[in-house]
Amino acid sequence: MNRNKEIARIFEKMADILEFLGDNPYRIATYRRVANVLSELNVDVEELLKSGKIYHIPGIGQSSVEKIIEYLRTGKISKYEELKNKVPEDLLELMEVPNIGPKTLKLAYEKLGVRSKDDFIRAVRSGMLATLPGFGEKKLQNIMRGIELWEKSKERMTLIEAFEIGQEYLNYLKELKGITEKVELAGSLRRRKETVGDIDILVSAPRQNWSKIHEHFVSFHGVKEVLLKGETKSSVILENARQVDLRTVEPHQWGSALQYFTGSKEHNIRIRDIAKSKGLKISEYGVFKADTDQWIGGSSEEEVYELIGMQMPPPEIRENTGEIELALEGRLPRLVSFQDIKGDFHIHTNWSDGIGSLEEMVNMAYQMGYEYVVIGDHSQSARVANGLDVERYKKQWKEIDRLQKEYSSKGFYILKGCEVDILPDGSLDLPDSVLAEFDFVVASIHTRFSQDNTYRILKAMENPYVNLIGHPTGKSYGSRQGYILDMEKVIEVAKETGTALELNTFRADLSPEYVRMCMAKGVFIAIVTDAHAPAHLQYMHLGVGLARRGWAVPELVLNTRDVKGVREFVLRKRKLLAAV
Repeated sequence: MNRNKEIARIFEKMADILEFLGDNPYRIATYRRVANVLSELNVDVEELLKSGKIYHIPGIGQSSVEKIIEYLRTGKISKYEELKNKVPEDLLELMEVPNIGPKTLKLAYEKLGVRSKDDFIRAVRSGMLATLPGFGEKKLQNIMRGIELWEKSKERMTLIEAFEIGQEYLNYLKELKGITEKVELAGSLRRRKETVGDIDILVSAPRQNWSKIHEHFVSFHGVKEVLLKGETKSSVILENARQVDLRTVEPHQWGSALQYFTGSKEHNIRIRDIAKSKGLKISEYGVFKADTDQWIGGSSEEEVYELIGMQMPPPEIRENTGEIELALEGRLPRLVSFQDIKGDFHIHTNWSDGIGSLEEMVNMAYQMGYEYVVIGDHSQSARVANGLDVERYKKQWKEIDRLQKEYSSKGFYILKGCEVDILPDGSLDLPDSVLAEFDFVVASIHTRFSQDNTYRILKAMENPYVNLIGHPTGKSYGSRQGYILDMEKVIEVAKETGTALELNTFRADLSPEYVRMCMAKGVFIAIVTDAHAPAHLQYMHLGVGLARRGWAVPELVLNTRDVKGVREFVLRKRKLLAAV
């Protein structure tokens, strides 16, 4: 699938260059759509060409197919090579920065002689950009804030990016059948942190196989530079500038090594202190008696923790934030797991800004073993997302009814939902008479991120038809830190009104801190993928990990309810607020 992503990257870059040059908006939109489709394909693009199926994929026309064929034959796309000569590619990276658009870059290019990203950053910081018309103090502050967020985001990966790289590397290492015994992701990725620095992989195997494993590791197709190749550790830099580290241990050391390399540092320090108080030593090589250095265990993680007299805390909560004390008392709560999840409450189709059809999205949800899925396309004010007005929603409902007849016999339910915009005054983008006809309503803020949005969310939650507040804090890693919000008040009113708060996997919003606060206050959360393509639904696994970081228990995760329980949740709020 790596070629799919590389070709998608080229189409995205071509769109960036054309936008900078002020080219035809239709062509720009076409290239971006092709990039989106290619990046989400779960089949190698060459296989689709051989079968002829590529000609039937919506969004990929004949001209784009020809460019794809050219890349597969030559490794290049001549149109891209031609466009690259028209503008410094380095400068175009800045189009990823919040608050910097192609018009700003072009103006700086033409009026200030800016030719690189460093030139532009210097122009902002020196005040040169302020000499151009239309660049007031507030706009410059927003640009500076955007650059700072962007630069910070380059230092770490989002959980989804890290997981995709890590999973591809894991599958590659698992090709060594009979050579490796166990292969696992470790570090902050295993703990499901919202952002990840380097990707850590641990392998157990007999020592005589280690050299073959490390040779295979550094031969991965995406490796740009080998930093280190050894018998126990190797490190590489990939073409996307991300670092991956490999450690090998013997099979009997697996548990202690996995515990050690999972972390966190703060958790491990406490664990070693506890071991020391019991006359033991713990390292990545095992658990030992302190006085004799005799190895007494460590083949499994459970054994490591048992030997020092405690439960094994799940990886996601190993942060020394109370888990150790509870584990010593044998009182760790059972956290929500993927096996508890019965549905997804927030997905998009190509009726709005998704690239998967209604049928494709529903089928993927069914294939994942769910009992239900909520179709939640954008409402009308989200024009850039092709939001639906009332008439289009009603047409979509007819399609859902048609599909439901097919899936009813399978015990699968398609719930009619929407992601309705919360407008600047706190009112909603659809009238109550229409909202009342939906099975489930998500309400979200998509505008005015610079203001305190507490009032808007509180007012939305007081609507009897709003069941879930989408991406509540407005956070988007690398783009936005989130808007000003009194989260304690939001959680309080969520409890009072019977409204759930969304944990949006793509945005890592809610944070573990707020999830834990919801658990303490008895407020429901709903884990969602915000999927815009069938493959995105698989990220529910990561969403569950994020919820577990916040100590989420099944009883307060809406997804653990069956469809009858979801309908009861919706009805209870309507009755509650009607009574008020």
